[in-house]
Amino acid sequence: MDMLKSNELSKKFHDVIPGGAHTYAKGDDQYPESLAPYIVRGEGCHVWDLDGNEYIEYGMGLRAVSLGHAYKPVVEAVHKQICNGNNFVRPAIIELECAQMLLEMIESAEMVKFGKNGSDATSAAIKLSRAYTGREYVAICKDHPFFSVDDWFIGTTPMQAGIPKAVQDLTLTFGYNDIDSLEALFQQYENQIACVILEAEKDTPPVDNFLHRAQQLCRQAGTVFILDEMITGFRWHNGGGQKFHDIVPDLSAFGKAMANGFSVSALAGKREIMQLGGLHHDRERVFLLSLTHGAETPSLAAAMATMKIYQQEPVVDTLWRQGDRLAAAVNKAIAEHELQDYFMLAGRPCNLVYMTLDREKKRSQAFRTLFLQEIIKRGLLAPSLIVSYSHTDADIDRTAEVFYEALGVYRQAIENGVDNYLVGRPVKPVWRRFN
Repeated sequence: MDMLKSNELSKKFHDVIPGGAHTYAKGDDQYPESLAPYIVRGEGCHVWDLDGNEYIEYGMGLRAVSLGHAYKPVVEAVHKQICNGNNFVRPAIIELECAQMLLEMIESAEMVKFGKNGSDATSAAIKLSRAYTGREYVAICKDHPFFSVDDWFIGTTPMQAGIPKAVQDLTLTFGYNDIDSLEALFQQYENQIACVILEAEKDTPPVDNFLHRAQQLCRQAGTVFILDEMITGFRWHNGGGQKFHDIVPDLSAFGKAMANGFSVSALAGKREIMQLGGLHHDRERVFLLSLTHGAETPSLAAAMATMKIYQQEPVVDTLWRQGDRLAAAVNKAIAEHELQDYFMLAGRPCNLVYMTLDREKKRSQAFRTLFLQEIIKRGLLAPSLIVSYSHTDADIDRTAEVFYEALGVYRQAIENGVDNYLVGRPVKPVWRRFN
């Protein structure tokens, strides 16, 4: 596969953009050397790079593109709105219309405030919870990899440079499906925890009624219970992961797939908490969300078009069905190469990821790099296995063929050593202290 133009462009990216990308998960260090394509366009679940190479894509904008790239009804809605202006000095009618549509889909929510990024919504939820409770401590699930770009979360990762220790100390951690670890925090920090925030589900489903037990602990302690639905929202169910698991959070944060890749996020929740960011209360004012581009109208048009498609078409059912088809095909290839102990899938069909293990059955960045190397060369761009509404049976069948071929190389590397097959350095985890 020729990537001459992409490889030549890499230095220019790094010369003007720290890290060479605006999202760490898209960085060169996440891809094999000389196999990090720069994308020029996408259509459905296919993308084309600068050198003209075509790929079936499964990253889907880090899970933000659920319908497909350049999905026509969404693009048309955005174009129509742009022709009417995109930002005004007073609220546009579409702000109310979009808010009402979201509240119709998310049954637990009574009010909503829009942002541009997931971090806008989750950080606003933290601030609102602290104001509502008068407390400072925040408890986050340590098994969920990302909640915000802001200090209250990044201070818990290895990339703590620039974050005051006083801020780091205000964030506590507990384990998913480990109710004892959360209960211990409530005992140690009695009447001091403002909120608990976690994803409804990531790669592992809740067991032993974990979500409801965590919520009950919050209720007993007067703590705000927050669900981060950036991923589960608009994938697990039209009503989010909360509807799928039949739980009603105090606050929830949405983004990613709600606008098919356009920049919209939402903090939604109970009126008694949300209204503290408004004008109709007698408590101290909360600076909730006030963004110049927070209600940019084309993005809201994209969100409304996306939600309308979800309401009228079997989007979520398709994500689950195609994910099931993909998982079955991949697991067949794994079994045929007898790699069950070394390569495995995790997560729900609508949100699959894969794990790469070495000969000692330990997680391996080198083997991940080898696998990426082999699938990218064969026209598959899949740092994860996120299906979209546009992934057809033919796309999945071709994916299965690529997996079978790539896993054949993987099998040889298990037997003979990965260094004999890997070209260049291994990829690196995003969360690391030094480069």
